[in-house]
Amino acid sequence: GGGVSGLLRRLGRVEDSRTRAAELFRWLLAPVAPSEFLRQHWERAPLLLRRGDPGYYAGLFSTADLDAALRGGEVHFGTHLDVTSYAEGVRETHNPSGRALPAVVWDFYQNGCSLRLLCPQAFSPTVWHFLSILQEQFGSMVGANTYLTPPGTQGFAPHYDDIEAFVLQLEGKKHWRVYRPRTDAEVLPQLPSANLTQAELGEPVLETVLEAGDLLYFPRGFIHQGDCFPDSHSLHITVSSYQRNSWGDLLEKLLPAALQMALEEDVEYRRGLPMDYLGYMGVANSDAVDARRTAFTEKVQSLIKRLVDYAPIDAAVDQMGKSFLHDCLPPVLTQSEKARSIYGFPARWQDGGPHDVDIQITKDTEIRLLCHGIVRLCNEEAGVMLYYTTENSRVYHKEEPKFLELDPEYIDSIEFLLSSYPNHVSVGNLPCETLEEKISLATLLFEKGILTTKKPLVQV
Repeated sequence: GGGVSGLLRRLGRVEDSRTRAAELFRWLLAPVAPSEFLRQHWERAPLLLRRGDPGYYAGLFSTADLDAALRGGEVHFGTHLDVTSYAEGVRETHNPSGRALPAVVWDFYQNGCSLRLLCPQAFSPTVWHFLSILQEQFGSMVGANTYLTPPGTQGFAPHYDDIEAFVLQLEGKKHWRVYRPRTDAEVLPQLPSANLTQAELGEPVLETVLEAGDLLYFPRGFIHQGDCFPDSHSLHITVSSYQRNSWGDLLEKLLPAALQMALEEDVEYRRGLPMDYLGYMGVANSDAVDARRTAFTEKVQSLIKRLVDYAPIDAAVDQMGKSFLHDCLPPVLTQSEKARSIYGFPARWQDGGPHDVDIQITKDTEIRLLCHGIVRLCNEEAGVMLYYTTENSRVYHKEEPKFLELDPEYIDSIEFLLSSYPNHVSVGNLPCETLEEKISLATLLFEKGILTTKKPLVQV
């Protein structure tokens, strides 16, 4: 009960953020078990869930929330809101410049245009909270768009996306058609498609009508289109993940680093090419039968195979993690977490001066990470960096990546905090050499919102 707000309150009582994320993922897919979904549908095939429960997503987002965002004055055409139409095979965008004023936006809608809000998490605390929990389940950015479509219209041409898409029908109903990738090259693509024509499509593998409370999932590369019946508008939110999160994307980071290390450590990679190789290699010589071509190809293959020995796999994974933390939404704190963090610290101006300013952390103060997925240690050329999410923006990449440069002797303490989570540990138990270092590190992490204490530092 209690809709999405009630769900988020219940999840707020779960101590471990990983468990919290797993429970939200389970709720999103119910009644299908996550294990079944991952085995049969993830990156493979669409999933349709007809729940017969119009209130399943109650409180997540609504047309009233969209209207309130427009009236708040921060929504701008192109940056936050797209006005689109699709008629007689032609897809158009009708964005004016500047602020999206309610009178202008609703006039577009009244004249048959669809409205796409590009970052509802920036305007809806509930969507922000929802996505910020779910992102820890995927280990990859979780974003969202909302789509409001007038009765009897279609807002977008058939196309495929480069994300795993979860369509949550919030209001009204919508007719959907989903098609398999047309070629092997379009299976799990790295980039989205251009607008497609109806003539380029085959028969849909799934055709359905989504009603409020229903869910439709389809993998990246699956072509899709949705249109409204004359008797009903549609509001849905598409929750997306796994953009540029493939093995290939990891290798894009890994292979250049492996080659650089091989060049530094192995003379075979630094030896010169044969003086005459241009005479027998290249496309113009590709059909020639020549022992020198065979030897050249075998040499290249040998060097590529040996690259594995130089591949800094953990460092490349950390770079993927660093990118993910930059993509992340900042965490949403429960009232209890806020009271035990820097965000609830009662420093204030009162009676002519500042009060309760000093952060009194001692060896007996019990601490823990706010969330497990809130930090990532990366060993980089400039030093050891601790990337964190607490100062990120609700708008994608509005802020630069946030990090602290740490002395190497603090690495063990960060790893200790990660392995201890969700349990609290005493500052005195941090594996630093001196008590002063232990308190200094704990204070720094507390001030950045990365740590919470078991009890509020100041009783108000």
